[in-house]
Amino acid sequence: MVESAIQADDDPWEDEGADVASSGSSLTSVTSSILRGTVEDGRVYAVYGKQEYGLPMDEAELDRIDMCHSKYYALLEKKRFLAPIGDNPHKILDLGCGTGIWTIDTADAYPSANVVGVDIAPTQPEWVPPNCRFELDDIEQDWTWTENEFDFVFARDLILSIRDWPRLLEQTYDHLKPGGWVEFHSVTGVVRCDDGSLPADNAMRRFGQALHDSTQTFGTPIDDPTRWKGWFTDRGFEDVTEVVYKMPISPWPKDQRLKLVGAFEMENLLYGLSGMVTRLFVKGLGWTPEQVQVFLMEVRREIQNRDIHCYWPYYVVYGRKPGGPARARQPHPAARGREPAVPPATSRPAA
Repeated sequence: MVESAIQADDDPWEDEGADVASSGSSLTSVTSSILRGTVEDGRVYAVYGKQEYGLPMDEAELDRIDMCHSKYYALLEKKRFLAPIGDNPHKILDLGCGTGIWTIDTADAYPSANVVGVDIAPTQPEWVPPNCRFELDDIEQDWTWTENEFDFVFARDLILSIRDWPRLLEQTYDHLKPGGWVEFHSVTGVVRCDDGSLPADNAMRRFGQALHDSTQTFGTPIDDPTRWKGWFTDRGFEDVTEVVYKMPISPWPKDQRLKLVGAFEMENLLYGLSGMVTRLFVKGLGWTPEQVQVFLMEVRREIQNRDIHCYWPYYVVYGRKPGGPARARQPHPAARGREPAVPPATSRPAA
């Protein structure tokens, strides 16, 4: 379910220079050949794992990930996740943990739990809470953890990373304890506008179409989160809940929380677009790096136009593995009485 329409702010917005993002994490250098990765068009990409992934793993990308952590905290109204996991979980797994910032925050919040973050790139800090650790692994390969081990499995923004979501959910199911929860988060990259302010031939619309086409070719469709709820249910998870937030692409909303989210996202797009899509458009659309950069100049101009009130749907889907002790559960308030953000999508068969 999705939030209602966002009211646009008629007043001009000015950046007052507030300190709106501070990761607090130490991006300690790891001098291994894996961390050095491979360089394409001036960006560094991971070399671990059997598949090719779309996002870089250099310092600029790590800074972007930490900024997005603060953005999502604001978007979810000061929550890191929505699943009712209880006050004393014992073991939590963070899939595709990136810089490890969510993993560390969760370990601090739940001292009862051992929190494990896993990623294909060893870009996490060395100084972490005593109940937190990081592992290098490819989550699309066979998992080596014990079955029925985790109380909570979390994943956020595995964009351009997962080619077989049903298999990932199969492994998640097997490794959750009975009664354990799984929760996935992701922006879809499917541009939306509720008030007609986005012209038909706008660069943002063409950008959204390019994302759709290139991710299909790359094997990681950008709209896969719209199918998560069905895949959760098909695998046998219970109490499956879908919540769809509207994430503005600039500070155009009147609501102060969403204005802040929009400011974060505009910063993310203005300075992060090249790293996010260059490899994708070159390999998925056959563009040259120069063509990508010329196109992104036009997209950036539209992002800064506050008269265009568009947003990305941000999907949160969580569910519970059957079994375990009975526990009271109330639907998340955002999941009540809302309309779907996008039309239902046809399920994509597993690879």
